[in-house]
This record gives sequence, structure tokens and C-alpha cells, in this order.
Amino acid sequence: MASERDARRRAYLDKAAAEVDALEARGVIMGGNAFSTVLLAKGVLSEGEKSGEAPFSGADGTALKASLKALGYAPEEWEWLLTIDADGEPLAPELLAEAICALDPATLVCCDDAAASALRDAYADDLVLIDALEEAMLAPGAVARVRGMRVINLGGFSDALADPHEKQVMWARLKKIPPLGEPF
Repeated sequence: MASERDARRRAYLDKAAAEVDALEARGVIMGGNAFSTVLLAKGVLSEGEKSGEAPFSGADGTALKASLKALGYAPEEWEWLLTIDADGEPLAPELLAEAICALDPATLVCCDDAAASALRDAYADDLVLIDALEEAMLAPGAVARVRGMRVINLGGFSDALADPHEKQVMWARLKKIPPLGEPF
């Protein structure tokens, strides 16, 4: 019984690894825990990230991880995805949607307006079906339900870190997406 369960687990891991590898081969840049419930998306790189630092390894990543932990998410409960390729060009909407589907998050956080714009393109057919205009437009702070995910656009998280008032605005937005299951 245990070996059958182990074989199933191995098959799930192999499938996920193959999907991630195939997406990366097509130009998708992502990292973190591919099995997490939270996906952080960004479309604008910091100067450090443009110089070779890993995405979300700077102040924005530190602040987001601390915020998620304060909300009750497990410390390893996040994955990140760039909505741009290595040349800084936006991912094709179909490729972005495929990447998000492969990662299967319960909550998708757009950290900047460029990521939200890319999501609008990738999920245009779904967003037009949402009655609330703010949600359909992925307006900063609105929480939309798209293909079973909660989606929130923080609207410039990195830039907000320099302003105490804007940091509070970001914190208020993040509090709208507490963990869906048991608290950590």
C-alpha cells in the first residue's frame, strides 16, 4: 500500500517537474514552491533584478514573504512568476495562462500594473463575464474570482515600499486574501 502511494506521489512530482521544465524551455521564468497556493506575479523588474538578482530576492520579496506569514500562510507557501521573458517582452497570453494553470494557485497576486495588464490579456474571456467592473478590470485592491482563483492586483507593491502610507495601503489589500485553509 505504501509503495503504491509512493509511486503515485512520484508520478505527481514527475508530472509537475515536466510541466515546469517545458514552460521554462518556452521562456517562462518562475521559482519558489510549485505546489503552493499563492502565486506572486510581476511584470516590472527592479534595478537589482535587471542586473541579475533573482526575482523577489530584494525588498519586495522580503516584504511580501513577511506579509504572507503575518496573514497565516506557511513560510514556504508561495511561488513567483514573471509575466515577461528574459528579454523583457510580455509573455504571450496563452503561454501565461498555461503557466498559471500548471502552477494551479488558489490565490494569484499581481504585484504591479504590468502583471495585471498581462493577466487581463490572458483571461480576457473570463474577465468580461464578471459583473463588478472593478473586479473585471483587475483594479488595484479588488479581489476577482477567475477560473477558481482569487486574483488581486496590488498596483505597484515595490514602489509602495518607499512610502509609509502606501505600505499601509498594500497591507490593507493583502489582508483581503487570507489563507483559505487552516491557519499556519
